[in-house]
Amino acid sequence: MPSAVTQQWQEKATGFFSSSGVKLKEASQTAGTFVGEVAKDAKGNVTDVAERVGSMVKNRWAFLRQPATRHAVQESLISAAATTGTFLRKGITGTKDRVVVGKTKVEEVAKKTAQKSKTILTDIERWQKGVASTDVFGVPIEVTVQRQQAIKPIPLILVRCADYLILSGINSQYLFKAEGDKKVIEQLVSAYNQDLNASIPEGVNPIDVAALAKYYIASLPEPLTTFELYDEIKSARSSIHAMRNVLKMLPSVNYMTLEFITALLLRVSQKSVLNKMDARSLAMEMAPVIMWQKDRKPESYRKYWSHPPKSPSKGSMDSTPTYSAWDMLEDDGEDMDASSHIPLDDGIPVDFGAIEVIQCLIEQHNPIFTDANETVWR
Repeated sequence: MPSAVTQQWQEKATGFFSSSGVKLKEASQTAGTFVGEVAKDAKGNVTDVAERVGSMVKNRWAFLRQPATRHAVQESLISAAATTGTFLRKGITGTKDRVVVGKTKVEEVAKKTAQKSKTILTDIERWQKGVASTDVFGVPIEVTVQRQQAIKPIPLILVRCADYLILSGINSQYLFKAEGDKKVIEQLVSAYNQDLNASIPEGVNPIDVAALAKYYIASLPEPLTTFELYDEIKSARSSIHAMRNVLKMLPSVNYMTLEFITALLLRVSQKSVLNKMDARSLAMEMAPVIMWQKDRKPESYRKYWSHPPKSPSKGSMDSTPTYSAWDMLEDDGEDMDASSHIPLDDGIPVDFGAIEVIQCLIEQHNPIFTDANETVWR
């Protein structure tokens, strides 16, 4: 039989559960009412929003359907399309222009590169031979004449020197005998090695100009009279007729240049009272550079106008040469007197036969060169 305590606890539990059930029911009813009100409010809000959106779309659509608006929109679209088309055309045209310009530049660069490469190869080949592509000194006379493309087959450097002397210095003493100023001559040599059409600046001492012409003739790899005709020309020195005939056997360039330079020497000798240089004196100075045999080149002159040619060695082929093949006179720290004489003693006996030939060509110039369109200075 249950005790009184147990019965009391059962009654409390029954009361607690009964009150809890009532409270849960009330809470459920209250939550349902709240949810219903929220849903009702949300439905109302959604409806309002939908109505507003629909009204805005309807208004916009009505606005767009108006003729004025539609026309404005069409104009805007057409304008935009036109602008876009213009930009595209400009872009395409600009691209084409750039392509054309780029192609032209590429072609120009290719041509310049090819020409430069050709020039470099030519310079290397000429450097190996001891001369550069623009050199005048030390170059065969026919090569120089061919480059200058002048009317007369005579090196322009000799023409420039002769014209200068006739106009400004024919009376100067010891022409073709005095050495001149080595630094001035060096500058003139450098100028002509860079440009065979160079002119002689005003104010240059005629002594230097005469020395320049002499040194140029001395630099030629073969004498004006040629090696082949040396003996025949020497043998003809006692006869004007024989000399005239043998000289006709010379190459045209050699013949015309020999006529030109001996005409200049004749003109100088005609002023010998003033310049102290008669035909014999001029012949003694000029014969060693105009007429000489093989292996008897007057090397004593070389030191006045060039460095000895340098043969390219294995080491030097790896770098560009830093010297000019025809630089004038090393600076030995001594100033030379412009009136000092060019030495003739270079270890080779004086060729009196050659001196007599040149003297004959000077004194008998006009009878010998009758068909050479003799050079005449006014």
